[in-house]
Amino acid sequence: MQAMQRLVRSSRRGSHRRRFLIFKCFLACGVTMLIASGALIFYLYQADLPLAYSDRHSQLLSRQGEAIAVFSSSDRSRSNVALNHISPYLIQATLAVEDRHFYDHFGFDLKGMARAVLVNLKEMNKVQGASTLTQQLARNLYLSHERTWSRKLKEAMYTAQLEMKLGKDEILQMYLNEIYYGHGAYGIEAAAQMYFGKSAEQLSLAESAMLAGVPKGPTYYSPFNQMKNAKDRQRLILNAMVETGNITELQAEKAYEEILQFQSPKLRTTGDQAPYFRDYVRNVIINELGFDESLLENGGLKIYTTLDMETQKAAELAVASELKDSPELEAALISIDPRSGHIKALVGGVNYVRSQYNHVFATTRQPGSTFKPIMYLSALSSRKMTSASKFSSQPTLFHYDNNRKTYSPKNFGDKYLGEIDMRQAIAASDNIYAVNTILTVGADQVIELGRKMGITSPLNAVPSLALGTSPVSPFEMATAFGVISNQGKQVKPVAVLKITDDEDRILYEAPSAAPEQVVEPAAAYVLTHLLESVFEAGGTGNRVSADIKRPVAGKTGTTSTDAWLVGFTPELSTAVWVGYDKGKMLGTAESRKAAPIFAKYTEKALEKVPPKIFPIPDGVVSVYLDPATGKLATEDCPSKKLEVFIEGTEPTETCDAHGDKEPEPLPVEEKTQSRSWWSDLKRWWMD
Repeated sequence: MQAMQRLVRSSRRGSHRRRFLIFKCFLACGVTMLIASGALIFYLYQADLPLAYSDRHSQLLSRQGEAIAVFSSSDRSRSNVALNHISPYLIQATLAVEDRHFYDHFGFDLKGMARAVLVNLKEMNKVQGASTLTQQLARNLYLSHERTWSRKLKEAMYTAQLEMKLGKDEILQMYLNEIYYGHGAYGIEAAAQMYFGKSAEQLSLAESAMLAGVPKGPTYYSPFNQMKNAKDRQRLILNAMVETGNITELQAEKAYEEILQFQSPKLRTTGDQAPYFRDYVRNVIINELGFDESLLENGGLKIYTTLDMETQKAAELAVASELKDSPELEAALISIDPRSGHIKALVGGVNYVRSQYNHVFATTRQPGSTFKPIMYLSALSSRKMTSASKFSSQPTLFHYDNNRKTYSPKNFGDKYLGEIDMRQAIAASDNIYAVNTILTVGADQVIELGRKMGITSPLNAVPSLALGTSPVSPFEMATAFGVISNQGKQVKPVAVLKITDDEDRILYEAPSAAPEQVVEPAAAYVLTHLLESVFEAGGTGNRVSADIKRPVAGKTGTTSTDAWLVGFTPELSTAVWVGYDKGKMLGTAESRKAAPIFAKYTEKALEKVPPKIFPIPDGVVSVYLDPATGKLATEDCPSKKLEVFIEGTEPTETCDAHGDKEPEPLPVEEKTQSRSWWSDLKRWWMD
């Protein structure tokens, strides 16, 4: 019995010792943690916060590496305002939707974090976040948008520092002056002025609830871009304000039903170069490459582009010089290197301050006769027609759709030329010949080729398609004509070559251009040879031929509201459009503005590039024809012209209308008088 009692007492003493040892361990760990926490808190309190991340602006760089624009500028889009000069409704709306317990926590909402974890686990997806305003401020001020554990740790440290060094009102004021509200507006004062033309202090309940919803997704919830999304989020915020007791249900309902008076986004006055190109690149980066808009605005990115500033300045100068005396007339110019797809120049309008609408991508303009080359290329490549094919240019009533419909086009000025071939039809822009061509080839085949060449706008399979009645954009036309210039190869246009972050790490690099052979090189060259006649005697572009000192091919086009010239050299494919935004009719002088813009731009842009003839591919043959008969010319033919064909499609019958001798085809070596110095050079090269 005594032995048993001694054993029990010994066991109790051992248990007490173990508990004491465990207590000592916990105490030591607790003291260590307290010391470490104290040291960390002391360090964070003493340490300086880094330079605000938002002070670093993303830059747009030219092909030569020259900075030409920024995507953020505090001079134009940021205006700090004191908390007591911000509408109480805006403050309440922001806290209700972003951080209801802002004044109760120390920078981290532990209950909110736990709740978010449970919700996300239940949904097996990240459907709810728990970032406080302080955390968001720390992220926007000091951190990039990379998703790593190190960034999360830094965010926590900066959050704690902000809470230590600043009062709650100071943090809230800084947040409202820092947060991005879309369209280049940082801070609530800039946003209030941009969206509603008033100060942040004057914002109503409805306006406050609308603006408080934008920072969640500046593009997705912008009332300028997505009104339905913006209104849905406004309702959510008003309901949140009801839940927090800031407003009544009746106030919420009235605010939601209120029709808000928005104003257009304020004009940017940063003095950026190539503003239309900058806006286009912004759209590409956000909507095509998937970059976050706030990262683009203040992430310190470098965007390397294809824009050549000398070429761009040549384009801007050409447009300005021709339209300086036409205050309402608008213009667009897009120029692409067909060999690489690089966009070298882009002018979306005459005056960016007056109108930010980028006419280069306007798909409401009829291209007129500039569409005809696409149709003629289809005719040549299908072998259904050649450059010697003839139709009678005279008033004609065409029947189509199994003779159920008719179409009666006219030539400009009711001018008809009689029996003509394809070269004459292109030079004179003959509509009767064009409609005969599309009925011979088939509209569906023309549309199919147009798609391959880069036309994405809807095209109607009707005879009038031959005359360019289906609207397309200048961008599409420059892309399509680039195929002709590039020996039938299509290279997709590209504007952004590379994007790096503020530490020069590559975030995006454009893939190598992959040319697609859309049509055979021989067909593209034959059409190019025909399009050169537009700038020669009798051609619709002849009046500017003296201004162009190099081989050039192209096509003019004129409708009642639109004037075009789309043309190319071996180095550039360029589309020029001139017209009015309101659909006003063009006068005679205004309809002739596109050609001189094209000529001035082309010469200036290529002034340092030696003139080059268009390279002649294999599969092209040249023969002399008798213009009257279209047959192979002989020595007895009183006139003759050199014409090119896809090998195997050239005429084989010799002209027998002149002379008594057995007709012998005229050898190609015998030349007739050249139309221009580069025609001599070209024919010498062909021979």
